[in-house]
Amino acid sequence: MIPITYVLSFLLSFFIVFWLIPPLGKLAFRLDFVDKPRQDVERKIHRSPIPLTASYAIYAGFVVSYLAFTREFTLQTAAIMAGGLLLLIIGTFDDWYKTQGKDFPSLPKMIVQVSAAVLVYMSGITFEGFYNPISHEFVVLPVVLQFVLTILWIFGVTTVINFSDGMDGLAGGLAGISAVTLFVVALTMGQSNSAIMAIILVGVSAAYLRYNKPPAKIFMGDAGATFLGFILAVIALDGAFKQATVLSLFIPILALGVPIFDNLFVVVKRMMQGKPIYQADASQAHYRLLRMGFNQKQAVAVLCLVSICFSLSSIILLLLQNRF
Repeated sequence: MIPITYVLSFLLSFFIVFWLIPPLGKLAFRLDFVDKPRQDVERKIHRSPIPLTASYAIYAGFVVSYLAFTREFTLQTAAIMAGGLLLLIIGTFDDWYKTQGKDFPSLPKMIVQVSAAVLVYMSGITFEGFYNPISHEFVVLPVVLQFVLTILWIFGVTTVINFSDGMDGLAGGLAGISAVTLFVVALTMGQSNSAIMAIILVGVSAAYLRYNKPPAKIFMGDAGATFLGFILAVIALDGAFKQATVLSLFIPILALGVPIFDNLFVVVKRMMQGKPIYQADASQAHYRLLRMGFNQKQAVAVLCLVSICFSLSSIILLLLQNRF
């Protein structure tokens, strides 16, 4: 795949999202599909109704661009599109509940997210194993373990990106930084399909940030955040985790370091306090930074800077692996 393909796929995905968001935002106001401020919820820090329709532009931008530049329509392509659509649908129900000032039950979301992960696994995108650093032989994991690790990875990344979507520009920025990192990793490893997915995700994230940077004009809601997390997880499975060594297993984890480590901290804290894992609160790093005196822009900048450091660490790790 020649480099110009990556440039064109980035541009196509960017402009699809860039052009679709304004009319979708107007439609959201007509349908009253907006996130309204709630004084009783600490996490609601915006002061005016914000459209929740960016997710549809993001999904359309990714799907159209991927289908336009992928070499062939395979079972794996169908699984990615179908899994993403499932998340978009259940996310829409979740977002609609938000417009009514209610919380959508967590169980249906969990079932759909796991179902999307199972579709990807059944298509052949799995965590198969790793190279033994001593014998240099590829260790194929038992099928049951392949299934469990694949589902946990996809479900986990989908969830942590969604949990990170609590401040203008944050989830889109973190997703974009991670996608750039996974694009570099895929190029270095010669994995063109993962690279094309990653650069398309960079495009949709950049276009979304044009409207979501503080103060945000539109939100992607749970529908968009879970979709971005889902695609990031698939890119890592199809790229960095494929034929991995023990060392390179940490590359995608570092690429997604901020949302992974922050939300691991949050989950452990909730468990220690006896709270449900899915119970939304204001314990993520961005809320903690606000309580420390940072404003929104400063908090987002700090977390994106930390994410860049994690991403650079993952690339350094990749270079060290290739050297030795």
